[in-house]
Order: sequence, then C-alpha cells, then structure tokens
Amino acid sequence: MSEYHVRILQLREDARANGYSLGRSLQGHSIVQAFEAMTKPEIDTDRMRGIYRTFAPVLLEELEGLAEGLKLPFGRAAALFSGYDVPKIAAMGCSALMTRGFYARNYDFAPEFYDGLFTLSQTGQGYATAGYNLQGIGRHDGVNEKGLAAGLHFVSFEGYRTGVSPWISVRMVLESCATVEEAADMLRSIPHVACYNFSIGDAHGSMAVAEASPDQVLIRTGEEAMACVNHYETLTGRNRPSIEHSLRRKRYLESLDPERLTAAEAFDIFKNRQSPLFFTDYDQLFGTLHTFAYSYEDCVVLTSLAQGRPLEFSFREWVQGKDIEARELTGRIDGQKE
Repeated sequence: MSEYHVRILQLREDARANGYSLGRSLQGHSIVQAFEAMTKPEIDTDRMRGIYRTFAPVLLEELEGLAEGLKLPFGRAAALFSGYDVPKIAAMGCSALMTRGFYARNYDFAPEFYDGLFTLSQTGQGYATAGYNLQGIGRHDGVNEKGLAAGLHFVSFEGYRTGVSPWISVRMVLESCATVEEAADMLRSIPHVACYNFSIGDAHGSMAVAEASPDQVLIRTGEEAMACVNHYETLTGRNRPSIEHSLRRKRYLESLDPERLTAAEAFDIFKNRQSPLFFTDYDQLFGTLHTFAYSYEDCVVLTSLAQGRPLEFSFREWVQGKDIEARELTGRIDGQKE
C-alpha cells in the first residue's frame, strides 16, 4: 500500500497572479515531466489564444502567469498546459450522479498522470471555483460560486482532431456559466478534441449530460436524477466497441433510488472501497483517485482521495473570505478488492 497526496491551493488574487502562484507550486513536480513526455513541443498559440479569448479570457491571463511562475516561454507553457492540441491520452474512467439536491462523482485513472492539486480560486474576473486540477489550469471536476457543478467522462477518440481538451472545457464552463443552460450553450460552441460526456448540474435543480464529439454536441436533460458514465446514449455510433464496464456502472447508479439519497449518503457510496463504483486497477489506468460531491442546498463540498479522510467545507463561506484550514489531502493505493 502506498500513500499519495494532493496539495490544496487557495488563490484569491487576479488571474495572472493566481497563475504565477500555480506555476511556482508546480516547480519540480513530477507531473510537469509527464506533460513534457506526452505533449507536443509547440502548438498554434495564435489559434489557442483566439479560442481562449472567446470562451474564457481570464484563463489566458492565468496561463501567462503560469508561464512566469515556471520560468518558461509562453509558447512552451501553452504547449504543456493550455489543453489545446493535446495528443491522445490513455482513456480515463469517471462515474457521476446528479439529482436536484447534489452532484457526486468519482475520478478513475492512474496516479502517474495526476496533478495532485485541488484549487480554490477567486479572481473577481470570473466565477470563484473549487476543483481538482488537470494539466495545470484544467479541471477534472468542480463547482463554482453560482452552484454549477461539472465533470468530464471519456467516451472515445472517434473523429479526433485538433481542439480543446475536456478538462479545459470544464474549467471554461465553471469560470463563465451560472446555469446548466448556459453551460450547454458553451459546450455546443467549444471545438472539442474527442468524444466526451460532460455531467452538469446547477443550484436550480437542473441537470444534463452533454454528449460532445468533435463534430456534434447533443444535450440530454433529466427531471429528478441522472447518471453519467463513459458511453453515449444518443450518439451511440461513436462509442468504443466494448462498453460493458460503463453499462454496469450506469445500471448500479440507477438502482440506488437516487432521489432519496442525500449528498453525504451519495458521497459515502462513491468513496467506499467496496462499492461497485470504486476501482483498484491502477496499473491498468483504472483506479479511483478521488471522490467529489457538492450539496446545492447548503453549498457544501465533500471530497476525499481513495481510502483517505474526507474534507468537508462550506464553499459559500470560502467565497465570502473564510479560508479552509486543510492544506493537503492524503489517499492510499493498494491492490485488488478483497
């Protein structure tokens, strides 16, 4: 059994300064070497800037600050961290459950490609956000001050093209959108790199799954509860040949009678090592790394790493200026379930 750690960053300056702080925190981090190995030496920064200016100009400022913090030329930092024109990365798994009362999900992959950062960010230039970092400025999942929660779910590389990675799409949505409807509109317009589902829910009780491919985006909405995993239900021709693993998780989520669950109860189900939603196949890039949940009613974030102690805090109070005391999350990785 081995421990792994996630640092908690609380950033309250402008976007450029926040990016600089992020860059300093990444100095010497092994994940930077991992990105150097998997990304291109350079990308079309003019095209990337144009997309960022359209959807989330605040992230362009953060990226510039990140380059300064890492003491890298902007072009090199953009290739490493912008999430634009990223080569195919091994598939990741994720399961989410949305109801009128909460959003909950697990992220499943391998620790070698895990940023190890959970960031709470407030710039005054976009919505304050809280979530797990992916490729520096991107997010696996998270929530913003308006109560919009979102996460990514890999489907396939069908139709793969140069475009915006899903983790940057999640960040753009959280920075700029207050409702599911606004998020759906943005996701319809972003040039997506591959086939992903996006699970989205808001404080008004709306929920949706965006089936986003490089050439088409379809939005499915729910009334009381929705489950989201790693296959399309409408654009089925873009699914991978084998989706039984994803189908099993979907059936289990739908068997839970989710409308009767509280956010805390759902969180406990997702993070339980014996749960059908928790996986230990880390050597096959499919091990649970974190659980994230958000309760709309009381604006509370619940999160933990695999087999780690939960962190619970009021995001409303954080937005109002009250920092959380925790500085790190700790998890444990071991082999197959007993």
